[in-house]
Amino acid sequence: MTTLDNRPNTALLVVDVQNGVVEGAHRRDVVVANVAGLVERARTEGVPVVWVQHSDEELTRGSEDWRIVAELAPEGQEPLVEKCYGDAFEDTTLETVLSELGVGRLVVAGAETDACIRSTLHGAFTRGYDVTLVSDAHTAGDKTAWGAPTPAQVIAHTNLYWSFQTAPGRRAGVTETKDVVLGGTP
Repeated sequence: MTTLDNRPNTALLVVDVQNGVVEGAHRRDVVVANVAGLVERARTEGVPVVWVQHSDEELTRGSEDWRIVAELAPEGQEPLVEKCYGDAFEDTTLETVLSELGVGRLVVAGAETDACIRSTLHGAFTRGYDVTLVSDAHTAGDKTAWGAPTPAQVIAHTNLYWSFQTAPGRRAGVTETKDVVLGGTP
């Protein structure tokens, strides 16, 4: 139902599951395992996996913190989009990659819930994509020292508000890893 013409395909978008991003994150191992399961399912079903990798002053390109976690490994043909803003579409090749793959629906997983995940969800939705957030495959670090809610609350709130997003001609949704539909109609 995407508003993008001739874009019937779905892609799994794996956002910023990097050492320095998820180190110490809420339920890190469970989330990484869920993302790994989604990646395996996508590959088995022939659904494109698109990787997003962030860099900035604290996450220096090429550093160990910048690297994607050891439990996940992009395969050679899978696109990897480098970014330096929260929204994975902002000043990157992501739109071009998705267009070439005929993708109009994204299944989103990764980190950080309260930054790059939220920005990318909204960025995709406003650009015309259908967007499904995988409720148990995104995480955030603890920012309570700066007045933020706990990571569990941030994740729960994001899952709640994303389940109520609406816009003409597009679908937003939230689902658990076990219920994710990658191919076909969700």
